[in-house]
Amino acid sequence: GLILWADIQLKPVRSALIEAESIRFKNLDAFFELSETSDKKFEYTVAWIDGLVIGKNLGRGIFMRGNHHTDAGLRQPSPAPPRRRVNIPVNAPGFLLNPLTVKIFNMFYYYKELLKKQSLVTSYDSFFFPLDAIRNWNRIYGKRGFFQYQCVVPSAEGYETIRKMLLRITRSGNASFLGVLKTFGTLTSPGMLSFPRPGVTLALDFANRGERTLQLFRELDEIVFTAGGALYPCKDARMPHDMFTASFPQLNKFQKYIDPQFSSSFWRRVMPP
Repeated sequence: GLILWADIQLKPVRSALIEAESIRFKNLDAFFELSETSDKKFEYTVAWIDGLVIGKNLGRGIFMRGNHHTDAGLRQPSPAPPRRRVNIPVNAPGFLLNPLTVKIFNMFYYYKELLKKQSLVTSYDSFFFPLDAIRNWNRIYGKRGFFQYQCVVPSAEGYETIRKMLLRITRSGNASFLGVLKTFGTLTSPGMLSFPRPGVTLALDFANRGERTLQLFRELDEIVFTAGGALYPCKDARMPHDMFTASFPQLNKFQKYIDPQFSSSFWRRVMPP
């Protein structure tokens, strides 16, 4: 159907600046420790992870956390001034993103800061939308484009599920240099098809390698399904019916509100007649 109105709750902020910290962490254990302590002091937390490292460094990455700056003397106008952006002028060749090149990129990105912990004051757009600094960044994936696989799993299953997923991805030979790991809060959404829920969410971008990539996703689906998790429909291009219905237990309640005069390719795929 059509959305006829929307209520949006805003919050006052004193500045367009963010007091941010970035911390290198060595593995999944360190990520969950940082999440637990950071959620108590920081409003925003997220981590980039290296999806190609196994062993004792499995799940290493960079943890980023921040709060709105409260110093009125540093008040900045909104929106923030435009940033100089790097442009990707053409589609990259298909062979550019492979396990070796991604592994090298991940290593340099992990060690890009000399100090293990960095503190800075930055604009909100740099903090929340770092990829916007690269114009046409999707061209890095070549003409065939990319998929993003994002899931959420219950907190109790978080560590073991994420560990299994990272091991499966590494062994598949599918390389991802854009990996995001974060925890959701404890609030329960009133939305019947809301993706956020208490738990841990993992998002990874993969170059489109056809059936090879889709087979990996089917294997990841099995891990997420077993853990009682869900996939994110807004970023989906291949979710099967069974995974969709398992992801949203209020689906039957939602269906009675559907306008029969509306349809979409997504709905016809995940809810065939």
